[in-house]
Amino acid sequence: MALDPIVARVTDRIVARSAHTRAAYLDLIARARDTGLNRPQLSCGNLAHGFAAAGDDKLAIRGGKAMNIGIVTAYNDMLSAHQPYARYPDQIKLFAREVGATAQVAGGVPAMCDGVTQGQASMELSLFSRDTIAMAAVVGLSHAMFEGALLLGICDKIVPGLLIGALRFGHLPTILVPAGPMPSGLPNKEKVRIRQLYAEGKVGRDDLLQSESESYHSAGTCTFYGTANSNQMMMEMMGLHMPGSSFIAPGTKLRQELTRAATHRITEIGWDGDDYRPLGLCVDEKALINAIVGLLATGGSTNHVLHLPAIARAAGVQIDWDDMDELSRAVPLIASVYPNGAGDVNAFAAAGGMPYVIGELVNEGLAHGDIRTVYGASLADGAAQPVLDGEALRWEPAPKVSHDETLLRPVAAPFQAEGGLRLLKGNIGRATIKMSAVDRSRWTIEAPVRVFSDQDHVIDAFEAGELECDVIVVVRFQGPSANGMPELHKLTPILGVLQDRGFRVALVTDGRMSGASGKVPAAIHVSPEAKRGGALALLRDGDTMRVCAVTGAIEALVDAQEWALRLPAPAPEETSGVGRELFALMRHYADPAERGGSAMLAAAGL
Repeated sequence: MALDPIVARVTDRIVARSAHTRAAYLDLIARARDTGLNRPQLSCGNLAHGFAAAGDDKLAIRGGKAMNIGIVTAYNDMLSAHQPYARYPDQIKLFAREVGATAQVAGGVPAMCDGVTQGQASMELSLFSRDTIAMAAVVGLSHAMFEGALLLGICDKIVPGLLIGALRFGHLPTILVPAGPMPSGLPNKEKVRIRQLYAEGKVGRDDLLQSESESYHSAGTCTFYGTANSNQMMMEMMGLHMPGSSFIAPGTKLRQELTRAATHRITEIGWDGDDYRPLGLCVDEKALINAIVGLLATGGSTNHVLHLPAIARAAGVQIDWDDMDELSRAVPLIASVYPNGAGDVNAFAAAGGMPYVIGELVNEGLAHGDIRTVYGASLADGAAQPVLDGEALRWEPAPKVSHDETLLRPVAAPFQAEGGLRLLKGNIGRATIKMSAVDRSRWTIEAPVRVFSDQDHVIDAFEAGELECDVIVVVRFQGPSANGMPELHKLTPILGVLQDRGFRVALVTDGRMSGASGKVPAAIHVSPEAKRGGALALLRDGDTMRVCAVTGAIEALVDAQEWALRLPAPAPEETSGVGRELFALMRHYADPAERGGSAMLAAAGL
């Protein structure tokens, strides 16, 4: 089928807008391949240091004839999603030797869990951990010992950070290697019920902890469709995973064989062969469009409204929220995965998962099938389900029909005719809203505002009974330059309680909402942020505001003359503790949310 005209128009616009920066990036990686710092250019002393501890691989690395694969890992054993990576480096080394290659751990990167830090002071480090991860990946790959890279990471800021860092070495063929989700635990609906009961004081901490422990209970990625699993979806839509590998459980033979396949494949797409596929050519305008399309079609995490522009900039591509909004008008919502639906990612995978999604989007002309993937002739080759045939891995064609239409539907019969995200604009600024989990009757909220500068103060007001009314809760001074742009998922239960009590409720903030944000309408990432001259700083308690996902409006309904005369509220003083003071330079130089909220990319001129 021909490419959808809206997808084609947005693609052409991004290509034209990015012409200069993309050309500069392609020149960078061409120079890195031809004349840059690579293993043959290392001095004898450099090289000897690089293979001194390589054991049985010493002679092969010294000889310089075989590919040496750099492993960049986000392993730690505190976080369930990354604990399975403990054995991956040793496995990869064995798999590399099977095809005459070698592998070394180039470096580790931090793996911050928003689930652990949610609602805590340390959440103010979360967004900037992405830049830290990118810089750590760069440090590892800068040793110039490698002709290819395997990136081991899954969760929120980790995949974007790994990808941003690796793109600065875009001449290297690179594959991202997932580890898979944990088994399904407590049903999500029950988890939400207990959280709201706790917010109302109807159950105690012991009951809440038991519920959470039954939800997050073993090794593997959390099973709700938040940022971590949206990352996996995007890597498949960009052709950077082995096909169908995102949601295979850890610790299984199939999971191991997919890691072996990725290791073998990276050796086949190196620069010494006739199928060279460097990361910087794989991640182009079309691949990034595919990532956006996948995000919209599956109702993925709002965090990627920040991460995708940042990833794109690292590859010399310029995308913005208008692009995402226009694509949302063309791309239907074909997946309903918690928090947008009842089932989790394991149920999604059983219904057909990413192979089905890719097949539908390519066949219906909504995704670019002609991108350069790490595995085949086109993205259409990614519409395949990995299976074991005895001990051997093979791929079967994706199912033509969903195995469960409560979770996954064809483009011709979607859950919603449009995608899950919308751009809002008005006298408050620009913001994004996720509608895929919000009932259509709540797409427009007009109510008085209550203004806060701290999410804990919102909870205090709720517990004091001050929010028992139609209300738009405004939490300002939560942007990148104010306090690092924390997620405000801690507010989800209390806002859900208010909504369930019959009130018309919304959240407006220049901060972030979790990838698990759900049924309460939330206008987030308001830009400009309050600390940088944004209109949120002008709001006062009792002002009426309209948030409308139908018309795309976010407006303070205040007399224009009075609005023009108002002075902005002062920003709270910066606080220290949990290392926040060490991130002051990132807050100071961070650019706007629509650009990705990155000090690193801004200072680099990207």
